Amino acid sequence: MPTFQTFKDLSVTFKPHPVTDDLLVVKDKAAIFQSIRNLLLTRKGERPFQPNIGSGLETALFEPLDYGSAAIIRQEVRECLKNYEPRIRVSQVTVIPDDQNNGYEVDIQFIIVGRDDSPEAIEFFLERTR
Repeated sequence: MPTFQTFKDLSVTFKPHPVTDDLLVVKDKAAIFQSIRNLLLTRKGERPFQPNIGSGLETALFEPLDYGSAAIIRQEVRECLKNYEPRIRVSQVTVIPDDQNNGYEVDIQFIIVGRDDSPEAIEFFLERTR
């Protein structure tokens, strides 16, 4: 019999449910996608009482825009997700510098642990904010 595990997290919007007035929740894939983005965009030391959670992506974004920095970002993504997101197993991380838009295209492919789903992917663009 196939295993099926559900995941639930609070929505980062903190909007109330229109009927129950409870906080909205995100489930399954949406919860994992939200968690991945939150972990990667959190700086180490930013969360009170949990100084190790997060990644060092912000320091790599201010390095020269090249494949060397892309390799650093790729390693940061892998390490962060390996250490702090036990619901997934990362199979591939692709980071491509984009000179035109001054940032990096990031593609993460992963498998959700405890489910028989097909592999998932999340894509986003990393850029300097200053």
